[in-house]
Amino acid sequence: MPEPSLAGPLAVSIGDPAGVGPELIAEAWARRAAEALPVFFACGGAGLLRAAAATRGINLPTQVITSPDEAASVFPGALPVFGDEDCAYRPGAPDAEGARFALASLTLAASLAAEGVVDGLVTGPIAKARLAEVGFDHPGQTEFVAAACGVEPGNAVMMLAGPSVRTVPLTVHVALAEVPRLITTVLIERKGAIVAEALVRDFGIAAPRIAVAALNPHAGEDGRMGDEDARIVAPAIAALRAYGVDASGPHPADALFAPHSRGTFDAALCMYHDQALIPVKALDFDEGVNVTLGLPVIRTSPDHGTAFAIAGKGAARPGAMIAAIRMAGLCAARRWG
Repeated sequence: MPEPSLAGPLAVSIGDPAGVGPELIAEAWARRAAEALPVFFACGGAGLLRAAAATRGINLPTQVITSPDEAASVFPGALPVFGDEDCAYRPGAPDAEGARFALASLTLAASLAAEGVVDGLVTGPIAKARLAEVGFDHPGQTEFVAAACGVEPGNAVMMLAGPSVRTVPLTVHVALAEVPRLITTVLIERKGAIVAEALVRDFGIAAPRIAVAALNPHAGEDGRMGDEDARIVAPAIAALRAYGVDASGPHPADALFAPHSRGTFDAALCMYHDQALIPVKALDFDEGVNVTLGLPVIRTSPDHGTAFAIAGKGAARPGAMIAAIRMAGLCAARRWG
């Protein structure tokens, strides 16, 4: 079956200008034909992007556009840039100026997506601590984009997706000791339903299979290692099945991602951050994408951080950024096409 085609452009926020985001955006544009990438434009940073590209030996032509509608005609010959905001390029040296620029770029991209001006947005990696110093009061970009779209944070679901596996952490940036208290039957039901709907709508999977990982080793082993899997997780799986979702589990997490198991599900609901991220980063580190489900817009991001230590050294691999742009385009084409 041919992949759907994308009608409109994608907005790409730069992320922290001292990180690897700017050079990887430039690399993605340079590989646009070889990777068959959809049309995208950067939100600000024309000079920054050219300087970052130069560290990778890329002569990057940029062209400032006055409307996202101009991106398609510009894209074959230059990286379109929407917005006049720019920033000095100081790789590996994050500062307040860079944080303000990162926030301005993210704000512009999120507003364009929320207003329906673009078909989706891709967000470059940020430094949350730096952004907090300039007024960013969200746990992360997922929650920021959700707020821009008028969506409650609890209804914005993070999915990590790669060629080998898709996972969803039911709890994210919380201490491991807090996880058992935060896992509820309602939480599993709500996020499981959002994931199933998104797999149909945005990923083209007609009858998605959802595997639910157990909280405890051996799924509690009949209560000898905790009763949460029988008391909380199993009833949620039963409820999802009653809604028509092909959900299974609770599966012992130590075996769920084995080669013979990965082909039995389309996404795995995991109880906590590392349970979800370890398999993705072990199997698909260079192509892992962070996708936000449950929003009225398409939003993706490369599943890696700012990598300040290697910024500007030509060592950062572009695979995850390229994968994030490609996935945003395919999801948008399925949703809007």
